[in-house]
Amino acid sequence: MNPRELRAFCLAFDEAVEDFPFGPEFSVFKVLGKMFALTALDARPLTVNLKCDPDDAVRLRAGHPDLIVPGWHMNKRHWNTVTADGGLPDRLVRELVEDSYDLVVAGLPRAERLRLDRP
Repeated sequence: MNPRELRAFCLAFDEAVEDFPFGPEFSVFKVLGKMFALTALDARPLTVNLKCDPDDAVRLRAGHPDLIVPGWHMNKRHWNTVTADGGLPDRLVRELVEDSYDLVVAGLPRAERLRLDRP
């Protein structure tokens, strides 16, 4: 997955926006003010921090030790840093981004979840 594809995919979710609270080099993708992805789109390799279920995080790290690691500058239990332009299939990267979005949405108030059509 290249930077343009990653950005477009993150912005394709309902109410997703790109923000730059950490400076112009870091794209933060949010849903209703809550972050679900953080990346430096110009970095090589292209990596993205994604929220993850703690049990899945451990399993993913074990299965892809050089490509999925504990979240850089994040809560290591709930966030992974995923190398998006490396050896992982694009399909898996997309699933991980969608899972991150879904986990963040699940933590929103019920009325906001319903508005996003993700009860």
